[in-house]
Formats: sequence, structure tokens, C-alpha cells
Amino acid sequence: MAVESRHFDFMLEAIREAEASIAQGGLPIGAVLTRDNKIIARGHNNRVQENNVILHGEMSCLREAGTISFHDTVMYTTLSPCSMCAGALALFKVSLVVIGESVTFAGSKDILDKFGIPGSTLPTTARSP
Repeated sequence: MAVESRHFDFMLEAIREAEASIAQGGLPIGAVLTRDNKIIARGHNNRVQENNVILHGEMSCLREAGTISFHDTVMYTTLSPCSMCAGALALFKVSLVVIGESVTFAGSKDILDKFGIPGSTLPTTARSP
């Protein structure tokens, strides 16, 4: 089954957020939130920069999105969500979570599964042109 190219495009934007975190002295984790194939919020791990243990990439992205309805949104995150972030994504009913990497940190896909939120890890092979 082929992965839609837009998933790679949006993951690249999440990677750019991770790079922004590195440039600020933070941890290399980024996220973007989309609706209708448009980015509506961005975020990266700000735990170090703001001395705040809850500002993971996904949480920063949700914070930037504000008080919107998360129905029909897709979260792209460079690293598999931890239990806190997976719980927030479940609470706000994000429709799909696309994960860049889940080997280094397996995360809490079980929480997403429990709440019926599909989670998909992108393949590690480069996309074809």
C-alpha cells in the first residue's frame, strides 16, 4: 500500500519545527496540525527553552491551534507521542496521527488505539519522485 505523498510533505514541515527547536537549544521534536491539507498550527518541543516539562512538540502545536474543533485534523509528529501527548490527542479527538519515528521511542500508540484514533508511522525508505 502506497503512502500518500502529502504525508511526507507535512512530515517535512514537522522536521523543520524540530530543527527550529535544535536551533533554540531544545530537543529535536516537531509537529504540525493540518485540516483539509493545510497547516493550521505548528509546534516544537519547548521543554528546555521554557523550562516547562509539558511543552512537548504535540502540546506546543495544540496550544498554538487554540480552542478550535480538532475534528477532521491530522497531527504530524516527528517522534511517537508519549502518554501525555497521546492522551491530549485522544481528548481533543484528532482524527489521525502520522508518526515520523517510533523505534527510538515507541510512545503510547495503545492510548490512540484505545480511543479509536488511527496512528500511522511513515516508512523509513525515501519516497519516490
